[in-house]
Amino acid sequence: MLLLRSVQGVVNIRTYMEDRACDLAVWIIENRATVRAAAGHFGISKSTVHKDITQRLPECNRNLWLEVKDVLERNKAERHLRGGEATRRKYKGD
Repeated sequence: MLLLRSVQGVVNIRTYMEDRACDLAVWIIENRATVRAAAGHFGISKSTVHKDITQRLPECNRNLWLEVKDVLERNKAERHLRGGEATRRKYKGD
């Protein structure tokens, strides 16, 4: 068992990662946020957010994973619209 030393004492690393995955999912659902936004908010990499949401969360909280999955699928479907808007602003000079 891996242990992480913190200010509060010794923490089980597996429990920490599962808790982080749940916290990420709740924040993404509440804010209808992207993986990039969640990574910025929590100060971790996009890869870590993606791994937590797609691999760790289904194992520890399947219902929460189903909810966050809907948000991420919606973001993926709208991704081309956000990219097009950014390009338009770039060349228009806004």
